[in-house]
Amino acid sequence: MQSYRNHPLWLAFLLHRLSGLGLALFLPAHFYVLGLALTDPGRLDGVLHWADSPVVKFAEFGLVFLLAVHMFGGLRLLALEFLPWPGPQKSLAAGALAGAFLISGAFLLKAI
Repeated sequence: MQSYRNHPLWLAFLLHRLSGLGLALFLPAHFYVLGLALTDPGRLDGVLHWADSPVVKFAEFGLVFLLAVHMFGGLRLLALEFLPWPGPQKSLAAGALAGAFLISGAFLLKAI
């Protein structure tokens, strides 16, 4: 008997769920920095100077990767719900992951 957790589509579900969690954890920090633009421009300049470091640029790559994974995973789920597909779901999950790496890698190359 095969466990459902060994199935590639379960891993696609897990990646989609974890990327959503990562994005949800990022949002409060993002809103805080946006609030600094309105309340304390001096501190905002400090945050923007810190955000120009290579570590933050690589973290932005991770953020764009999470966003792309979540977007492509959501599109895959919509297709599974509304389209009559017999079996290429594994290929779509792999394609979604490849697309996420492509988009976030292009962002990283532009940021460096």
